[in-house]
Amino acid sequence: MESSTPSTHAPAQAGAHTAAADSTQEQAPGATLLRGFSLRTAFSLAFAFISPIVALYSIFALGVSSAGPGFWLGFPAAMAGQLLVALVFAMLVSRYPLEGSVYQWSRKLAGPRYGWFAGWAYICTLVITMAAVALGGAGFVAQLLGLDGSSSAVSVPLALGLLALATWGNTRGRHVLAAMVSLCVLAELIASVGVGIWLLLYGRVSPASVIFSTPGFLQGSTGWLGFLDSPAAAAVAICGWAFVGFEAAGSIAEEVRDPAYSLPRAMLGALVFVACIVSFSGFALLLAVPQLAQAVAGHSADPVVDTLLHHFGPGFYRFLLVLFVIGFMACLLGVQTSVSRVIWAFARDGALPGARRLARLSGADRLPADAVIASGFLASLLFTLSASHLYAILVASTSAGFYLAFGFPILAAAWALLRGRWPQTPFTLGWATAPVIVLAALWIVFETVNIAWPRGAQLPWYEAWSVVLLTVFLGTLGFIVQRSLDNYRGVTES
Repeated sequence: MESSTPSTHAPAQAGAHTAAADSTQEQAPGATLLRGFSLRTAFSLAFAFISPIVALYSIFALGVSSAGPGFWLGFPAAMAGQLLVALVFAMLVSRYPLEGSVYQWSRKLAGPRYGWFAGWAYICTLVITMAAVALGGAGFVAQLLGLDGSSSAVSVPLALGLLALATWGNTRGRHVLAAMVSLCVLAELIASVGVGIWLLLYGRVSPASVIFSTPGFLQGSTGWLGFLDSPAAAAVAICGWAFVGFEAAGSIAEEVRDPAYSLPRAMLGALVFVACIVSFSGFALLLAVPQLAQAVAGHSADPVVDTLLHHFGPGFYRFLLVLFVIGFMACLLGVQTSVSRVIWAFARDGALPGARRLARLSGADRLPADAVIASGFLASLLFTLSASHLYAILVASTSAGFYLAFGFPILAAAWALLRGRWPQTPFTLGWATAPVIVLAALWIVFETVNIAWPRGAQLPWYEAWSVVLLTVFLGTLGFIVQRSLDNYRGVTES
Protein backbone atom coordinates (compact mmCIF):
# COMPACT_ATOMS: atom_id res chain seq x y z
CA MET A 1 0.00 0.00 0.00
CA GLU A 2 1.29 3.43 -0.73
CA SER A 3 0.27 7.01 -0.15
CA SER A 4 0.73 9.80 -2.60
CA THR A 5 3.68 12.09 -2.74
CA PRO A 6 3.36 15.70 -1.57
CA SER A 7 3.19 16.95 -5.14
CA THR A 8 0.00 14.99 -5.85
CA HIS A 9 -1.41 15.21 -2.37
CA ALA A 10 -2.24 18.91 -2.40
CA PRO A 11 -4.22 19.06 -5.63
CA ALA A 12 -6.23 15.99 -4.67
CA GLN A 13 -6.98 17.47 -1.30
CA ALA A 14 -8.00 20.73 -2.88
CA GLY A 15 -10.32 18.85 -5.16
CA ALA A 16 -11.84 17.11 -2.18
CA HIS A 17 -12.48 20.39 -0.45
CA THR A 18 -14.06 21.72 -3.61
CA ALA A 19 -16.32 18.68 -3.61
CA ALA A 20 -17.17 19.43 0.00
CA ALA A 21 -18.17 22.95 -0.90
CA ASP A 22 -20.30 21.68 -3.76
CA SER A 23 -22.15 19.27 -1.49
CA THR A 24 -23.24 21.84 1.04
CA GLN A 25 -26.02 24.32 0.99
CA GLU A 26 -25.65 28.02 1.59
CA GLN A 27 -25.10 28.52 5.31
CA ALA A 28 -24.92 31.36 7.74
CA PRO A 29 -21.48 32.65 8.78
CA GLY A 30 -19.92 30.43 11.42
CA ALA A 31 -22.13 27.47 10.48
CA THR A 32 -19.14 25.34 9.56
CA LEU A 33 -17.52 22.69 11.70
CA LEU A 34 -14.28 23.25 13.59
CA ARG A 35 -11.27 21.13 12.73
CA GLY A 36 -10.62 20.29 16.37
CA PHE A 37 -9.76 16.59 16.04
CA SER A 38 -6.35 15.07 15.28
CA LEU A 39 -5.34 11.73 13.77
CA ARG A 40 -5.03 10.37 17.33
CA THR A 41 -8.58 11.44 18.21
CA ALA A 42 -9.98 9.97 15.00
CA PHE A 43 -8.18 6.70 15.73
CA SER A 44 -9.43 6.66 19.32
CA LEU A 45 -12.99 7.33 18.19
CA ALA A 46 -12.87 4.47 15.67
CA PHE A 47 -11.25 2.22 18.28
CA ALA A 48 -13.96 3.08 20.80
CA PHE A 49 -16.69 2.47 18.22
CA ILE A 50 -15.40 -1.02 17.38
CA SER A 51 -14.62 -1.60 21.09
CA PRO A 52 -12.83 -4.90 21.81
CA ILE A 53 -15.03 -5.43 24.88
CA VAL A 54 -18.29 -4.93 22.98
CA ALA A 55 -16.99 -6.75 19.92
CA LEU A 56 -16.15 -9.90 21.90
CA TYR A 57 -18.20 -10.09 25.08
CA SER A 58 -21.51 -9.19 23.47
CA ILE A 59 -21.35 -12.05 20.95
CA PHE A 60 -19.31 -14.72 22.74
CA ALA A 61 -22.24 -16.68 24.18
CA LEU A 62 -24.17 -16.46 20.92
CA GLY A 63 -21.14 -17.55 18.90
CA VAL A 64 -20.22 -20.55 21.06
CA SER A 65 -23.80 -21.84 21.21
CA SER A 66 -24.29 -21.37 17.46
CA ALA A 67 -20.98 -22.66 16.07
CA GLY A 68 -19.22 -24.42 18.94
CA PRO A 69 -15.54 -23.79 19.75
CA GLY A 70 -14.91 -23.30 16.04
CA PHE A 71 -16.71 -19.98 16.46
CA TRP A 72 -13.27 -18.41 16.96
CA LEU A 73 -12.31 -19.19 13.36
CA GLY A 74 -14.90 -16.66 12.26
CA PHE A 75 -12.69 -13.84 13.55
CA PRO A 76 -9.82 -14.17 11.02
CA ALA A 77 -12.29 -14.86 8.20
CA ALA A 78 -14.40 -11.78 8.97
CA MET A 79 -11.28 -9.71 9.53
CA ALA A 80 -9.90 -10.59 6.09
CA GLY A 81 -13.13 -9.52 4.41
CA GLN A 82 -13.42 -6.31 6.39
CA LEU A 83 -9.84 -5.35 5.66
CA LEU A 84 -10.76 -5.31 1.97
CA VAL A 85 -13.67 -2.97 2.76
CA ALA A 86 -11.46 -0.75 4.93
CA LEU A 87 -8.90 -0.39 2.13
CA VAL A 88 -11.60 0.80 -0.27
CA PHE A 89 -12.96 3.18 2.35
CA ALA A 90 -9.45 4.51 2.99
CA MET A 91 -9.18 5.47 -0.67
CA LEU A 92 -12.65 7.03 -0.69
CA VAL A 93 -12.15 9.08 2.46
CA SER A 94 -8.87 10.47 1.14
CA ARG A 95 -10.67 11.63 -2.02
CA TYR A 96 -13.90 12.76 -0.34
CA PRO A 97 -13.06 13.82 3.25
CA LEU A 98 -16.63 14.91 4.00
CA GLU A 99 -18.78 14.66 7.11
CA GLY A 100 -21.09 11.65 6.83
CA SER A 101 -18.72 9.01 5.35
CA VAL A 102 -20.89 6.29 3.72
CA TYR A 103 -23.53 8.84 2.69
CA GLN A 104 -21.04 11.19 1.06
CA TRP A 105 -18.94 8.54 -0.67
CA SER A 106 -22.03 6.92 -2.21
CA ARG A 107 -23.38 10.32 -3.22
CA LYS A 108 -20.18 11.28 -5.00
CA LEU A 109 -19.81 7.96 -6.81
CA ALA A 110 -23.42 7.30 -7.87
CA GLY A 111 -25.49 10.45 -7.43
CA PRO A 112 -27.67 12.15 -4.77
CA ARG A 113 -30.58 9.68 -4.73
CA TYR A 114 -28.31 6.66 -4.41
CA GLY A 115 -26.35 8.45 -1.71
CA TRP A 116 -29.57 9.30 0.12
CA PHE A 117 -30.55 5.66 0.49
CA ALA A 118 -27.00 4.75 1.50
CA GLY A 119 -27.14 7.38 4.23
CA TRP A 120 -30.63 6.30 5.28
CA ALA A 121 -29.47 2.69 5.69
CA TYR A 122 -26.44 3.90 7.64
CA ILE A 123 -28.46 6.16 9.96
CA CYS A 124 -30.96 3.39 10.71
CA THR A 125 -28.13 0.96 11.39
CA LEU A 126 -26.31 3.32 13.73
CA VAL A 127 -29.47 4.11 15.68
CA ILE A 128 -30.16 0.38 16.12
CA THR A 129 -26.52 -0.06 17.14
CA MET A 130 -26.92 2.55 19.86
CA ALA A 131 -29.88 0.63 21.28
CA ALA A 132 -28.03 -2.71 21.08
CA VAL A 133 -24.90 -1.36 22.78
CA ALA A 134 -26.90 0.43 25.47
CA LEU A 135 -28.88 -2.74 26.18
CA GLY A 136 -25.71 -4.84 26.30
CA GLY A 137 -24.05 -2.38 28.66
CA ALA A 138 -27.16 -2.29 30.84
CA GLY A 139 -26.69 -5.99 31.54
CA PHE A 140 -23.28 -5.32 33.07
CA VAL A 141 -24.59 -2.32 35.02
CA ALA A 142 -27.36 -4.53 36.41
CA GLN A 143 -24.79 -7.08 37.61
CA LEU A 144 -22.76 -4.31 39.21
CA LEU A 145 -25.86 -3.13 41.09
CA GLY A 146 -26.98 -6.65 42.01
CA LEU A 147 -30.12 -6.46 39.85
CA ASP A 148 -31.70 -8.94 37.46
CA GLY A 149 -30.49 -7.80 34.06
CA SER A 150 -32.64 -10.36 32.25
CA SER A 151 -35.76 -8.40 33.19
CA SER A 152 -36.75 -5.68 30.72
CA ALA A 153 -38.09 -3.69 33.66
CA VAL A 154 -34.47 -3.43 34.84
CA SER A 155 -32.45 -3.46 31.60
CA VAL A 156 -34.48 -0.89 29.65
CA PRO A 157 -34.27 1.93 32.26
CA LEU A 158 -30.55 1.26 32.69
CA ALA A 159 -30.05 1.34 28.92
CA LEU A 160 -31.93 4.64 28.75
CA GLY A 161 -29.61 5.97 31.45
CA LEU A 162 -26.54 5.01 29.40
CA LEU A 163 -28.04 6.71 26.34
CA ALA A 164 -28.66 9.86 28.37
CA LEU A 165 -25.06 9.86 29.66
CA ALA A 166 -23.65 9.42 26.15
CA THR A 167 -25.86 12.23 24.85
CA TRP A 168 -24.62 14.49 27.63
CA GLY A 169 -20.98 13.68 26.82
CA ASN A 170 -21.49 14.27 23.11
CA THR A 171 -22.98 17.74 23.65
CA ARG A 172 -20.45 19.09 26.18
CA GLY A 173 -17.65 19.88 23.76
CA ARG A 174 -14.89 18.17 21.83
CA HIS A 175 -12.47 18.22 24.75
CA VAL A 176 -14.99 16.41 26.97
CA LEU A 177 -15.67 13.83 24.26
CA ALA A 178 -11.96 13.29 23.61
CA ALA A 179 -11.25 12.88 27.34
CA MET A 180 -14.10 10.41 27.83
CA VAL A 181 -13.05 8.36 24.81
CA SER A 182 -9.39 8.27 25.95
CA LEU A 183 -10.42 7.04 29.41
CA CYS A 184 -12.62 4.41 27.87
CA VAL A 185 -9.87 3.19 25.54
CA LEU A 186 -7.59 2.68 28.54
CA ALA A 187 -10.27 0.63 30.27
CA GLU A 188 -10.72 -1.39 27.08
CA LEU A 189 -7.06 -2.33 26.96
CA ILE A 190 -6.98 -3.44 30.59
CA ALA A 191 -10.19 -5.45 30.39
CA SER A 192 -9.40 -7.17 27.10
CA VAL A 193 -5.62 -7.45 26.72
CA GLY A 194 -4.81 -7.71 30.44
CA VAL A 195 -7.48 -10.30 31.16
CA GLY A 196 -6.58 -12.21 27.99
CA ILE A 197 -2.91 -12.49 28.96
CA TRP A 198 -3.76 -13.76 32.45
CA LEU A 199 -6.26 -16.31 31.18
CA LEU A 200 -3.86 -17.59 28.56
CA LEU A 201 -1.02 -17.99 31.06
CA TYR A 202 -2.89 -19.24 34.12
CA GLY A 203 -6.51 -20.00 33.25
CA ARG A 204 -6.42 -22.49 30.40
CA VAL A 205 -8.89 -25.35 30.78
CA SER A 206 -9.02 -26.64 27.19
CA PRO A 207 -6.19 -27.19 24.68
CA ALA A 208 -5.88 -24.99 21.63
CA SER A 209 -6.97 -27.92 19.45
CA VAL A 210 -10.51 -27.56 20.83
CA ILE A 211 -11.05 -24.79 18.27
CA PHE A 212 -11.04 -27.44 15.53
CA SER A 213 -13.31 -29.87 17.37
CA THR A 214 -16.75 -28.62 16.26
CA PRO A 215 -18.51 -31.57 14.56
CA GLY A 216 -19.55 -30.86 10.97
CA PHE A 217 -18.17 -27.34 11.13
CA LEU A 218 -18.15 -26.95 7.34
CA GLN A 219 -21.22 -29.05 6.65
CA GLY A 220 -24.50 -27.37 5.78
CA SER A 221 -27.65 -28.51 4.10
CA THR A 222 -28.02 -29.52 0.48
CA GLY A 223 -28.34 -27.01 -2.34
CA TRP A 224 -26.11 -24.26 -3.62
CA LEU A 225 -26.90 -22.10 -0.58
CA GLY A 226 -26.56 -25.03 1.80
CA PHE A 227 -23.23 -23.77 3.19
CA LEU A 228 -25.10 -20.94 4.88
CA ASP A 229 -26.65 -23.51 7.25
CA SER A 230 -23.22 -24.66 8.45
CA PRO A 231 -21.64 -23.70 11.79
CA ALA A 232 -18.78 -22.10 9.83
CA ALA A 233 -21.14 -19.69 8.07
CA ALA A 234 -22.84 -18.88 11.37
CA ALA A 235 -19.44 -18.14 12.92
CA VAL A 236 -18.48 -15.74 10.14
CA ALA A 237 -21.89 -14.05 10.36
CA ILE A 238 -21.67 -13.54 14.12
CA CYS A 239 -18.03 -12.42 14.04
CA GLY A 240 -18.94 -9.87 11.40
CA TRP A 241 -20.32 -7.75 14.27
CA ALA A 242 -16.81 -7.46 15.72
CA PHE A 243 -15.27 -5.56 12.81
CA VAL A 244 -17.59 -2.68 12.03
CA GLY A 245 -17.15 0.88 13.22
CA PHE A 246 -13.72 1.65 11.79
CA GLU A 247 -15.44 3.94 9.29
CA ALA A 248 -16.51 6.18 12.22
CA ALA A 249 -13.31 8.13 11.68
CA GLY A 250 -14.66 9.15 8.28
CA SER A 251 -17.91 10.40 9.78
CA ILE A 252 -16.03 13.30 11.42
CA ALA A 253 -13.93 14.07 8.34
CA GLU A 254 -14.61 17.82 8.34
CA GLU A 255 -13.58 18.05 12.00
CA VAL A 256 -10.17 16.40 11.53
CA ARG A 257 -6.99 18.24 10.60
CA ASP A 258 -5.42 17.11 7.30
CA PRO A 259 -8.16 14.50 6.76
CA ALA A 260 -6.88 13.11 3.44
CA TYR A 261 -3.72 12.00 5.27
CA SER A 262 -5.07 11.25 8.75
CA LEU A 263 -8.32 9.40 8.14
CA PRO A 264 -7.10 6.46 6.02
CA ARG A 265 -4.50 5.72 8.67
CA ALA A 266 -6.98 6.11 11.52
CA MET A 267 -9.48 3.71 9.94
CA LEU A 268 -6.98 1.03 8.94
CA GLY A 269 -5.03 1.32 12.17
CA ALA A 270 -8.12 1.02 14.35
CA LEU A 271 -9.44 -2.01 12.45
CA VAL A 272 -6.15 -3.94 12.53
CA PHE A 273 -5.44 -3.05 16.17
CA VAL A 274 -8.88 -4.06 17.39
CA ALA A 275 -8.87 -7.23 15.27
CA CYS A 276 -5.65 -8.37 16.90
CA ILE A 277 -7.00 -7.62 20.38
CA VAL A 278 -10.36 -9.33 19.78
CA SER A 279 -8.78 -12.42 18.23
CA PHE A 280 -6.27 -12.75 21.06
CA SER A 281 -8.81 -12.12 23.83
CA GLY A 282 -11.35 -14.45 22.23
CA PHE A 283 -8.75 -17.21 21.94
CA ALA A 284 -7.76 -16.85 25.60
CA LEU A 285 -11.38 -16.69 26.80
CA LEU A 286 -12.42 -19.75 24.78
CA LEU A 287 -9.65 -21.90 26.25
CA ALA A 288 -10.53 -20.74 29.77
CA VAL A 289 -14.28 -21.57 29.78
CA PRO A 290 -14.66 -24.00 32.73
CA GLN A 291 -17.69 -25.90 31.36
CA LEU A 292 -17.27 -25.54 27.62
CA ALA A 293 -19.67 -28.39 26.76
CA GLN A 294 -22.47 -26.66 28.68
CA ALA A 295 -21.75 -23.35 26.94
CA VAL A 296 -21.86 -25.03 23.53
CA ALA A 297 -25.16 -26.69 24.43
CA GLY A 298 -26.58 -23.31 25.44
CA HIS A 299 -27.00 -24.33 29.09
CA SER A 300 -24.85 -21.46 30.34
CA ALA A 301 -26.70 -18.16 30.54
CA ASP A 302 -23.44 -16.26 30.03
CA PRO A 303 -20.16 -18.19 29.61
CA VAL A 304 -18.18 -14.94 29.86
CA VAL A 305 -19.52 -14.30 33.37
CA ASP A 306 -19.06 -17.94 34.35
CA THR A 307 -15.45 -17.94 33.14
CA LEU A 308 -14.43 -14.69 34.81
CA LEU A 309 -16.10 -15.59 38.12
CA HIS A 310 -14.46 -19.01 38.06
CA HIS A 311 -10.94 -17.65 37.54
CA PHE A 312 -11.03 -14.29 39.31
CA GLY A 313 -13.69 -14.60 41.99
CA PRO A 314 -16.50 -12.15 42.77
CA GLY A 315 -14.26 -9.38 44.15
CA PHE A 316 -12.06 -8.86 41.10
CA TYR A 317 -15.00 -9.59 38.81
CA ARG A 318 -16.76 -6.49 40.18
CA PHE A 319 -13.72 -4.44 39.18
CA LEU A 320 -13.92 -5.97 35.69
CA LEU A 321 -17.59 -5.07 35.54
CA VAL A 322 -16.67 -1.42 35.97
CA LEU A 323 -14.24 -1.71 33.06
CA PHE A 324 -16.87 -3.47 30.95
CA VAL A 325 -19.38 -0.70 31.58
CA ILE A 326 -16.75 1.90 30.62
CA GLY A 327 -16.01 -0.09 27.46
CA PHE A 328 -19.66 -0.19 26.46
CA MET A 329 -19.88 3.52 27.24
CA ALA A 330 -16.93 4.17 24.92
CA CYS A 331 -18.62 2.29 22.13
CA LEU A 332 -21.88 4.15 22.70
CA LEU A 333 -20.09 7.51 22.56
CA GLY A 334 -18.39 6.55 19.31
CA VAL A 335 -21.59 5.31 17.68
CA GLN A 336 -23.54 8.42 18.67
CA THR A 337 -20.80 10.73 17.47
CA SER A 338 -20.87 8.98 14.12
CA VAL A 339 -24.64 8.92 13.62
CA SER A 340 -25.06 12.54 14.72
CA ARG A 341 -22.57 13.62 12.06
CA VAL A 342 -24.35 11.63 9.36
CA ILE A 343 -27.67 13.19 10.41
CA TRP A 344 -26.04 16.62 10.35
CA ALA A 345 -24.57 16.01 6.88
CA PHE A 346 -28.02 14.94 5.66
CA ALA A 347 -29.63 18.01 7.20
CA ARG A 348 -27.01 20.34 5.72
CA ASP A 349 -28.09 19.08 2.30
CA GLY A 350 -31.77 19.53 3.21
CA ALA A 351 -32.27 15.77 2.91
CA LEU A 352 -34.18 15.09 6.15
CA PRO A 353 -37.38 16.38 7.73
CA GLY A 354 -36.53 19.17 10.17
CA ALA A 355 -33.29 19.82 8.30
CA ARG A 356 -33.02 23.47 9.35
CA ARG A 357 -32.97 22.57 13.04
CA LEU A 358 -30.84 19.44 12.70
CA ALA A 359 -28.19 21.35 10.73
CA ARG A 360 -27.68 23.91 13.50
CA LEU A 361 -24.34 24.05 15.29
CA SER A 362 -24.19 25.00 18.96
CA GLY A 363 -21.67 26.52 21.34
CA ALA A 364 -18.08 27.63 20.90
CA ASP A 365 -17.16 24.17 19.61
CA ARG A 366 -19.92 24.39 16.97
CA LEU A 367 -21.28 20.91 17.68
CA PRO A 368 -24.39 19.44 16.02
CA ALA A 369 -26.14 19.19 19.40
CA ASP A 370 -29.64 18.87 17.96
CA ALA A 371 -28.52 15.97 15.77
CA VAL A 372 -26.92 14.31 18.82
CA ILE A 373 -30.13 14.64 20.86
CA ALA A 374 -32.22 13.38 17.94
CA SER A 375 -30.07 10.24 17.66
CA GLY A 376 -30.47 9.48 21.37
CA PHE A 377 -34.22 9.94 21.16
CA LEU A 378 -34.55 7.66 18.12
CA ALA A 379 -32.49 4.93 19.80
CA SER A 380 -34.64 5.11 22.93
CA LEU A 381 -37.77 4.49 20.85
CA LEU A 382 -36.50 1.01 19.97
CA PHE A 383 -36.96 -0.13 23.56
CA THR A 384 -40.70 0.07 23.08
CA LEU A 385 -40.22 -3.15 21.08
CA SER A 386 -38.78 -4.90 24.14
CA ALA A 387 -39.18 -8.68 23.91
CA SER A 388 -37.44 -11.83 25.10
CA HIS A 389 -35.13 -12.00 22.08
CA LEU A 390 -34.74 -8.24 21.61
CA TYR A 391 -30.96 -8.21 22.14
CA ALA A 392 -30.25 -11.02 19.66
CA ILE A 393 -32.52 -9.34 17.09
CA LEU A 394 -30.80 -5.97 17.60
CA VAL A 395 -27.33 -7.52 17.20
CA ALA A 396 -28.31 -9.41 14.04
CA SER A 397 -30.09 -6.37 12.58
CA THR A 398 -27.12 -4.15 13.39
CA SER A 399 -24.64 -6.47 11.68
CA ALA A 400 -26.82 -6.85 8.58
CA GLY A 401 -27.45 -3.10 8.51
CA PHE A 402 -23.75 -2.27 8.55
CA TYR A 403 -22.97 -4.61 5.68
CA LEU A 404 -25.97 -3.35 3.72
CA ALA A 405 -24.88 0.26 4.27
CA PHE A 406 -21.27 -0.60 3.41
CA GLY A 407 -22.53 -2.23 0.24
CA PHE A 408 -23.70 1.08 -1.21
CA PRO A 409 -20.25 2.73 -1.58
CA ILE A 410 -18.48 -0.58 -2.22
CA LEU A 411 -20.81 -1.57 -5.09
CA ALA A 412 -20.73 2.01 -6.40
CA ALA A 413 -16.93 1.82 -6.37
CA ALA A 414 -17.03 -1.47 -8.29
CA TRP A 415 -19.45 0.05 -10.82
CA ALA A 416 -17.25 3.13 -11.25
CA LEU A 417 -14.24 0.85 -11.73
CA LEU A 418 -16.00 -1.21 -14.42
CA ARG A 419 -17.04 1.95 -16.27
CA GLY A 420 -13.53 3.39 -16.09
CA ARG A 421 -14.65 6.23 -13.81
CA TRP A 422 -12.76 5.37 -10.64
CA PRO A 423 -11.29 8.68 -9.38
CA GLN A 424 -7.68 9.29 -8.50
CA THR A 425 -7.22 9.18 -4.73
CA PRO A 426 -4.45 10.60 -2.53
CA PHE A 427 -4.32 7.27 -0.66
CA THR A 428 -3.93 4.59 -3.31
CA LEU A 429 -3.23 0.86 -3.58
CA GLY A 430 -1.67 1.18 -7.02
CA TRP A 431 -2.05 -1.96 -9.14
CA ALA A 432 -4.00 -3.68 -6.33
CA THR A 433 -6.85 -1.16 -6.45
CA ALA A 434 -9.05 -3.06 -8.92
CA PRO A 435 -8.77 -6.55 -7.35
CA VAL A 436 -9.32 -5.15 -3.85
CA ILE A 437 -12.50 -3.34 -4.91
CA VAL A 438 -13.89 -6.42 -6.69
CA LEU A 439 -13.09 -8.74 -3.78
CA ALA A 440 -14.57 -6.27 -1.31
CA ALA A 441 -17.80 -6.19 -3.33
CA LEU A 442 -18.01 -10.00 -3.38
CA TRP A 443 -17.36 -10.14 0.36
CA ILE A 444 -20.04 -7.56 1.16
CA VAL A 445 -22.68 -9.40 -0.87
CA PHE A 446 -21.81 -12.75 0.74
CA GLU A 447 -21.72 -11.46 4.31
CA THR A 448 -24.94 -9.48 3.99
CA VAL A 449 -26.80 -12.60 2.83
CA ASN A 450 -25.00 -14.71 5.42
CA ILE A 451 -26.05 -12.48 8.32
CA ALA A 452 -29.64 -12.19 7.13
CA TRP A 453 -29.93 -15.96 6.64
CA PRO A 454 -32.64 -17.37 8.97
CA ARG A 455 -31.08 -19.55 11.67
CA GLY A 456 -32.67 -21.04 14.75
CA ALA A 457 -35.55 -23.36 13.95
CA GLN A 458 -36.88 -22.93 17.47
CA LEU A 459 -37.65 -19.25 16.93
CA PRO A 460 -40.98 -17.92 15.65
CA TRP A 461 -40.88 -17.10 11.93
CA TYR A 462 -40.99 -13.35 12.55
CA GLU A 463 -37.88 -13.58 14.73
CA ALA A 464 -36.01 -15.92 12.38
CA TRP A 465 -36.69 -13.51 9.52
CA SER A 466 -36.41 -10.39 11.69
CA VAL A 467 -33.41 -8.99 9.80
CA VAL A 468 -35.16 -9.26 6.43
CA LEU A 469 -38.43 -7.91 7.81
CA LEU A 470 -36.73 -4.96 9.51
CA THR A 471 -34.75 -4.20 6.35
CA VAL A 472 -37.90 -4.19 4.23
CA PHE A 473 -39.72 -2.01 6.77
CA LEU A 474 -36.92 0.56 7.03
CA GLY A 475 -36.41 0.54 3.27
CA THR A 476 -40.11 1.21 2.70
CA LEU A 477 -40.06 3.96 5.31
CA GLY A 478 -37.02 5.49 3.63
CA PHE A 479 -38.79 5.44 0.27
CA ILE A 480 -41.79 7.23 1.79
CA VAL A 481 -39.59 9.86 3.46
CA GLN A 482 -37.58 10.40 0.30
CA ARG A 483 -40.68 10.81 -1.87
CA SER A 484 -42.22 13.18 0.69
CA LEU A 485 -39.10 15.34 0.56
CA ASP A 486 -39.25 15.36 -3.24
CA ASN A 487 -42.89 16.42 -3.16
CA TYR A 488 -42.17 19.12 -0.59
CA ARG A 489 -39.33 20.51 -2.70
CA GLY A 490 -41.60 20.46 -5.76
CA VAL A 491 -44.27 22.47 -3.94
CA THR A 492 -41.84 25.05 -2.54
CA GLU A 493 -40.07 25.50 -5.88
CA SER A 494 -43.36 26.06 -7.72
